[in-house]
Amino acid sequence: MARIAIGLEYQGSAYAGWQRQPGCRSIQEGLERALTQVADETVSVVCAGRTDAGVHARGQVAHFDTQARRALRAWVLGANAALPRDISLVWALPVPEHFHARYSAEARTYRYIILNRRARSGLLAQRVTWVHRRLDERAMAQAAAALVGEHDFSAFRAAECQSKSPIRRLESLRVSRRGDWLIIDATANAFLHHMVRNIAGLLMTVGRGDASPQWAAQVLAGRDRRAAAPTASADGLYLWSVRYPRAFALPESPAEPIDV
Repeated sequence: MARIAIGLEYQGSAYAGWQRQPGCRSIQEGLERALTQVADETVSVVCAGRTDAGVHARGQVAHFDTQARRALRAWVLGANAALPRDISLVWALPVPEHFHARYSAEARTYRYIILNRRARSGLLAQRVTWVHRRLDERAMAQAAAALVGEHDFSAFRAAECQSKSPIRRLESLRVSRRGDWLIIDATANAFLHHMVRNIAGLLMTVGRGDASPQWAAQVLAGRDRRAAAPTASADGLYLWSVRYPRAFALPESPAEPIDV
């Protein structure tokens, strides 16, 4: 039995999320079907982070166990031949049996991409979030600084979140502007359900001038989701990368034109 790690990228607009669900299209279901064809045996995959409906991935990582012997190139080409065009297997590597796509990960980075101009995009519909009002990235960055560190993020978790603890360690939360593009990068050991989208919603509220940067610390301390900002759209959210111990020697996510 061999364990194979794989790197994926996908556009999540047409899917109910990563996780297999009865009666819905999921990334997991499509990927397992493709890999099963290549392996000629049933394949089950485990991912680093289960993305929600409409959320995209540039650097998703997963693993599966198989008795099939295939060249690494065959896993990639074979799976992609069977996958829809909005899901792509980018690389495949053998890993030791103690590697686990979820539990071996040291940190995950999500990127939230905002197109901040008067006109919406005709090319990137459902791939970025559009805000027509000018956002103040400096105020957003000031608010973001209050959220960095280990905290109780109850005010930023979805009501249906199943995590036993609301405590998370947010390593970094950066806001940057590149012309009409506003980028929010969040890195943490793990995230609560809708945590990044709820943080993005708060930061955009501050950026619009509807709340002061100090509001972020107040919301965090209050631990009340009802007192926070609305959840931001899934359109602009990407699982950008997953960090593992160097000993596993996994490839880094390739640079893409969407590196705005």
